[in-house]
Amino acid sequence: MSTTITTMETETGHVSSFHNAKPRFFGLVGGELFKIRRQWATWIMLVLLVGLITLPFLIEFTLGGDSLQTRINNGFLTSWVIDNLGLFRAFSGFMLLILTARAVGQEYSQGTIRLLLARGVGRMQLLLAKLTAVAVWAIIFLAIDIALNFLYNLALLGIKVGNLNALNTLPADFWHNMGLYVLTIGLNMLVTILLAAALSVIGRSLAFGMTASIAWFPIDNIGVAIMFLAFELTTNQFWLNITAYFLGPNLNGLAKAIIGTGGSIGTTPAVAIDGTHAVVVALVYAAIFAIVAFTLTWKRDVKE
Repeated sequence: MSTTITTMETETGHVSSFHNAKPRFFGLVGGELFKIRRQWATWIMLVLLVGLITLPFLIEFTLGGDSLQTRINNGFLTSWVIDNLGLFRAFSGFMLLILTARAVGQEYSQGTIRLLLARGVGRMQLLLAKLTAVAVWAIIFLAIDIALNFLYNLALLGIKVGNLNALNTLPADFWHNMGLYVLTIGLNMLVTILLAAALSVIGRSLAFGMTASIAWFPIDNIGVAIMFLAFELTTNQFWLNITAYFLGPNLNGLAKAIIGTGGSIGTTPAVAIDGTHAVVVALVYAAIFAIVAFTLTWKRDVKE
């Protein structure tokens, strides 16, 4: 009899321990990484990314005219690398808007967020796990871009020039500037992820989060043209000055403002900005998006 009682007490203890167990944060991150990895959209965008990185090099391989060595002597490599990084910055933002909106908004649209919370997952913990998982994928995308650009450039020099001597003639500040450019891409990624998360939480919907996120930057860029038109009509400098605080144009001009060289993909503010201004504006937007996303997740009731 005592053995039976002991066994029952032991089993009861295990059941109680099981019910009191709380999901671990890294386990949640692993689960979110698994969900993102199993989505077809992720792999489709990854294939498109690789194609986008590869296309400029395919074009360059087929170009005739001036020899590559002549253009390298005129500073071709620096502008070439910057342009390719700028192309990745623009496309990776689009990718991360979709990934983040799916990661956050899908739980609301499918009603699964109620099940997760009912199993003991904290609201803030869940949102942070989702954002961490998307950030991991962002780092993977960036690593793929850097690796492929490096390998493709080596192949380009080796095949079309016949040697890698051009690497020894790069400007002294080349690697420093490329490092700064990569950091600006990282900041762009951070703001983009938080933007999509905030809008998805506000709308509690995958459709709203994805639509609003994708529409944000085109509207932001069109806003510069509207402000310029207002300036033309009123000759009031205020309309141009206000564009210095638009998120999209600041992100577009961020790298050039910091490095001081290279073009900008997308609309930039209608007035001159420096690197410090662009970074501060981006960080302020990032803070606002983070506050909105986490505050609403914490305070609002979860409904079907």
